[in-house]
Amino acid sequence: MINEFDLKAREWDTNGIHIDRAKAIAGAIQNTLPLKKYIRALEFGAGTGLLSFFLKPWFSDITLMDTSVEMINVLKGKINGQGIHNMKPVLIELEQEDYADTFDLIYTSMVFHHLKNLEVILDKFHKMLVPGGYVAIADLYPEDGSFHGEGFTGHKGFDLNRLSGKVLKSGFSQIRHQPCYTIKKTDDTGQIREYPVFLLTACKEKLLQ
Repeated sequence: MINEFDLKAREWDTNGIHIDRAKAIAGAIQNTLPLKKYIRALEFGAGTGLLSFFLKPWFSDITLMDTSVEMINVLKGKINGQGIHNMKPVLIELEQEDYADTFDLIYTSMVFHHLKNLEVILDKFHKMLVPGGYVAIADLYPEDGSFHGEGFTGHKGFDLNRLSGKVLKSGFSQIRHQPCYTIKKTDDTGQIREYPVFLLTACKEKLLQ
């Protein structure tokens, strides 16, 4: 079934906002988490992989998950075109399916507000991370619904106290959050609106010996 992101995939990387946002979030992740060259990483909702392309020098390998066939096709074209061997695209509906692998870091950008069941995804993230691994979530602060407009059925941004509570309930600790980017969009009246984006990070604690 074609979804809305299938229709946007071919033009996604031509949008300067997408590029600037990915670069800013990548910088925030680099400045916040103890990244090392041997890290095995997962990007959830990777799209065309913009964020991962900014982060790939830090990681030994990256799995890039998405639900859009066309986003994955664009991503495969970029990986093959650049001769990259440590990036693996995966077409999967993680809300409905399990994925049998573990990672040192799971990160995601502007995906959570589209999800129906945050708790399911957070629990799966916790299960897929090695002890001592990190999760990094970038998404919108609370907004009035104008970011996507009428008909959008997802979340209108996130209250960080409530989201942190869900992250904590899934077994994470060391929860921190900070603003990392501001999206500027023109609304239907021609007015430029600002939508700040946060980065929330948390850790799966190591098991006591």
